[in-house]
Amino acid sequence: QVHLEESGGGLVQTGGSLKLSCAFSGRTASSLSMGWFRETPGNEPDFVAAISSSGGTFYVDSVKGRFTISRDNAKNTVDLQMDNLKPEDTALYYCGAGFISGEILRSVYWGQGTQVTVSS
Repeated sequence: QVHLEESGGGLVQTGGSLKLSCAFSGRTASSLSMGWFRETPGNEPDFVAAISSSGGTFYVDSVKGRFTISRDNAKNTVDLQMDNLKPEDTALYYCGAGFISGEILRSVYWGQGTQVTVSS
């Protein structure tokens, strides 16, 4: 079993930055790919970014150049640095763990989510 816990959400103005962190635990966690999804009311979670166990990164087109995903297996954390935030980035952000397929993360495990709100 893998446990994921997000932190770092909040309210920020357009153009601002936020850093989300996900602490993970579990025997197999460090061998899994990790990533982030976001969900808006009435919609399914959408893939945002992922990082493989070897450090390969994948992003949805809308965040390329603005978001950076990283992981520290020694500290069991995966971070999402979000810069130049836009109102359309407003969502509930979830940390996920699973495997990469088709350059997106297929998540098996999920965190509880952290809210990001970008004001215009």
